[in-house]
Amino acid sequence: MSTLVTAARRSFLGRVAGAALLHREAYEEVEADRGANVEALGVVLLSSAAAGVGSAGFGTRGLTAVALFSVIALLSWGTWAFVTTQIGAKLFPEPQTRADVGELLRTTGFAAGPGIVRVLCIAPVLAFPVLVVSSLWMLIAMIVAVRQALDYTSTARAVMVCVLGWTVAIGFALLFGVVFGPRLA
Repeated sequence: MSTLVTAARRSFLGRVAGAALLHREAYEEVEADRGANVEALGVVLLSSAAAGVGSAGFGTRGLTAVALFSVIALLSWGTWAFVTTQIGAKLFPEPQTRADVGELLRTTGFAAGPGIVRVLCIAPVLAFPVLVVSSLWMLIAMIVAVRQALDYTSTARAVMVCVLGWTVAIGFALLFGVVFGPRLA
C-alpha cells in the first residue's frame, strides 16, 4: 500500500471512504484508534441526518419530519449496534473474540458511512432504489466491521450476527415510525 493511500486513510474523509469501500484495514485502523470515537459518532450523525433529509422523497414534509426520521435512523443504528454487539460478543463469540465496546462502537459507527447517500432519497424517483442499495451496503459494511472488531475468522458468523441485529433494528424503526411518525402523503 502506498504512503499516499495510507496517509489519506488517516484523515476523517479517508477513513469514511475506506470503510464505505469495505477495506478491512480502515476498520482495523479505527478499531485501534481510541481517539476516533468522535469521528465514528460524526459518521453516525451524518448518516442519520441524511436519512432524515432523504425522507422527503417518500412524501414527508417539514423540519419536524426530517428531525423525526433523523432520530429514528439514529436510534435504529444504536439498536443495531447494541444488539449486534450483544449477539456477537456474548452469544456467538469465537475463541479469540475479545469484546471492547469502544472498538465495536468505532467500527460500527464507520459502517454507517454508506448511509450518507440516503440524502439522495430526497428525489422521489431515486428514493426506493437508494434506500435499498444503501441499506444493503450498510449491512455489508457492518459485517466487515463486526468481523474485524470481534476478530472473527468466519465471515458466515459475522453475517449471521449482523443480520440478526439488523432484523431487530428494522423492526424497531418500523414500530417507532408507525407509532410516532407522520402519515405519509
